[in-house]
Amino acid sequence: MAITDLTPGLYMILAAVAVPWIPHHFRQIFMLLAIGLSAFGLSAGEGVHWSIPIMGQELILHQSDRLTLPFGIIFHIAAALNVIYGWHERRSMEHTAGLAYAGAAIAAVHAGDLISLFIWWEVTAVTSVFLLLAVGGDRARNTAMRYLLVQVASGVLLIAGAAFYWRETGSWAFELMQLGSLGTWLIFLAFGIKAAFPFLNGWLQDAYPEASAIGTVMLSAFTTKLAIYALARGFAGTEYLIYIGAAMTVFPVFFAVIENNLRRVLAFSLNNQLGFMTVAIGVGSELAINGAVAHAFAHIIYKALLFMSMGAVLHRVGTTNASALGGLYKSMPYTMVFCVIGAVSISAFPLFSGFVAKALIMSALGYEGLVVIYIILLAASAGVLEHSGIKIPYFTFFGHDGGHTVKEAPFNMLVAMGIAAILCISIGVMPTLYYQLLPYPMAYNPYDASHVIGQMELLVFAMLAFIFLIRCGLYPPEIPSTVLNTDWFYRRLAPIIVRPVISSLLSLAAMLDRIMIKIGTKGINLARIVSSHPVAGPVIPGPAAVVQLALLTLIVAVIYAVFA
Repeated sequence: MAITDLTPGLYMILAAVAVPWIPHHFRQIFMLLAIGLSAFGLSAGEGVHWSIPIMGQELILHQSDRLTLPFGIIFHIAAALNVIYGWHERRSMEHTAGLAYAGAAIAAVHAGDLISLFIWWEVTAVTSVFLLLAVGGDRARNTAMRYLLVQVASGVLLIAGAAFYWRETGSWAFELMQLGSLGTWLIFLAFGIKAAFPFLNGWLQDAYPEASAIGTVMLSAFTTKLAIYALARGFAGTEYLIYIGAAMTVFPVFFAVIENNLRRVLAFSLNNQLGFMTVAIGVGSELAINGAVAHAFAHIIYKALLFMSMGAVLHRVGTTNASALGGLYKSMPYTMVFCVIGAVSISAFPLFSGFVAKALIMSALGYEGLVVIYIILLAASAGVLEHSGIKIPYFTFFGHDGGHTVKEAPFNMLVAMGIAAILCISIGVMPTLYYQLLPYPMAYNPYDASHVIGQMELLVFAMLAFIFLIRCGLYPPEIPSTVLNTDWFYRRLAPIIVRPVISSLLSLAAMLDRIMIKIGTKGINLARIVSSHPVAGPVIPGPAAVVQLALLTLIVAVIYAVFA
């Protein structure tokens, strides 16, 4: 087996094991070398490079094609940027978890079957949770537990869906699927959880802002984009995704406007951007899929740049609450410049990466005649400019003066932000080279007069609206607050529903326990059994045994139903 045949990302996972035992600066170099070795596997070309036969099927551990290539490239770039950005951090937990997490996401992109995908899907969940635990404290532990429960639930749905899909089709190949069976719906829901569909998105805004400055940048790059990749491979052209994605672009805007924590604003903004990609996948045309992939590629970079700038502010000031910031352009001018570049990129200004990516999606909607969806995404684009393009840099570096006199961000943070900023500009000014990475060949010019003029009109209108609201005192004030997300409903409803169920089960178990004890005291052959067991003592089935027997029976029944 050639070195390029092994799954890209696997080298990073193996290297992560050695990270804690390597001295600090050598550790960073070692991680960059591991990422480079992993990236070498992208040169293997299209096809299946590593598979293992099992149960008449194949575990396809390394499959490459035109869809895996752009995701493989950008995941490796993001992993390298994270290493540079976190160079100053001496705690090994974040470096170990981050390298393994990125490696698992890269390996998942190259999985050619649902079983292999499930394995790496769960590895991303387990490794990324340590980025939250690294912060320490009860708040971090509680957030990490909620995050892990949601991510593992997604994995459980994925493996259950794979089992039903295998029974329905006789295959577990990870390929284009049609909704209509229990298996495909379970897989669709598993992808939807990681993609932060409406009412399934609370984990994103709950977890990402609670990680460290380094951890949030890592988290923003991989989990949700892996879900976008999975949707593009498994459910391209599924009409439901058009309407789900449209809802995703709109509703986070209102939360972002009133949110005080600027890293949480970016988390809501991330949800909004995922909506654009989801709509494009739902459209399913070659131009739309190219748009979804291009947007995911560009988004990883400019969103990382925005999170890195806020992470630098957190590192120096100790907070990212808008009400406590302002005036930092004097103390952190380079960070301010990089933040503005990220802001204009996400806002899709011409000559920046967001413009050349988003133009593909909007054009695809126009060609398909989806006028209402086009208008919704146009309005959402104005919201993006407001909450990420203006609010983030304005309240951090300008606005009122927060009175902070701090140092500029550490040199390694500036280097990482500088590289990301250069990529944002390079993609914007050289779209032809950028488009060559996309799954389908095309001839497309984003800089025709109609695109540029139309986008500039939208941006100017949104900027004037923001200025008007600020000058008239109508813009929601930046005050310390807690913004309730949609997960508030099931956080409140879950105890109401679950507690009675648990209480009933415990009451049933206690009743069974009392019955068994009563039977034992009446001596129906039980006394003789007990007396003949000198080591274990009384053999009286308790509630735990009853519950275990019930669970075992249920598992056997499910396995029989699926595989019989």
